[in-house]
Amino acid sequence: MSHTRLYTSPPLYMSGDGEPRASILGVPFDSTHSYRPGCRFAPDYIRGMYGNIEMFHPRFGVDLEETAIYDAGNISQTVDPAEMIRMVGAVTGELVLRDGICVILGGEHLLTLGSYMALPPGTALVVLDAHYDLRDSYAGARLSHASFLRRIADERGGGDIIHVGARACAAEEMAYLRESGIRTISDEMVRSGDGPGALSEFLAGYGSIYVSIDMDVLDPAFCPGVGNPEAGGITTRELLDMVRGLAGRPVACADIVELNPLFDNGAGGALAAKLLSELVAMDAAG
Repeated sequence: MSHTRLYTSPPLYMSGDGEPRASILGVPFDSTHSYRPGCRFAPDYIRGMYGNIEMFHPRFGVDLEETAIYDAGNISQTVDPAEMIRMVGAVTGELVLRDGICVILGGEHLLTLGSYMALPPGTALVVLDAHYDLRDSYAGARLSHASFLRRIADERGGGDIIHVGARACAAEEMAYLRESGIRTISDEMVRSGDGPGALSEFLAGYGSIYVSIDMDVLDPAFCPGVGNPEAGGITTRELLDMVRGLAGRPVACADIVELNPLFDNGAGGALAAKLLSELVAMDAAG
């Protein structure tokens, strides 16, 4: 039986005709959130924004109006972190077998534990985030948005992980980071223009890449609507430059997480929709 049919709402086609060139999955989950819940509303919010932006990408020579995109809908509602992770992993494992990129719309960052682990070992993991999310547990929970990356590194090691844009952490996270083998690109490197080159160097030779974009990597001036805003951070343009630097690389799956529509002024939603559009256009361009 198809896990996608079992665990998601009825599929939609967002645009285009013919065989789908990309897949979309929504994960409306924020049960472990620790500050401002509400990112469970983001998948449909991003879809609404996506339907109101231009679809032609002259940079890549791609018109998404002519590109079929399979929207699997949202996974079934649950407040159980383990159940969410299980469902996301099962559905992602099916969607990545389709042609083109799979893009997951969160929801909180814990979903990446399910989706990334559905890809084979040796897949590079690029995490853009204000926080390291390397706590062993948070508020008594080991399955948390604040510990998802710790769970991944515990399972697969840190050698295939590169973290971009962190500017806030706990002491235990810094200690774990030093021993884990996880590589980092600081927000200072991104602001100086060195970020895209450093990321490209890290990814050389990888045959499969997963990209996880936590919207709080941005300065709250550019994206106030997130669950855990952190002052400072990179700009919208710098984030887009980092993502566009992945063009031509084998990005199998990506997620956009932690956008909170309840606190957004429209800027975050517009950017999330743009990121979705850029990721699909880059993949369609080959």
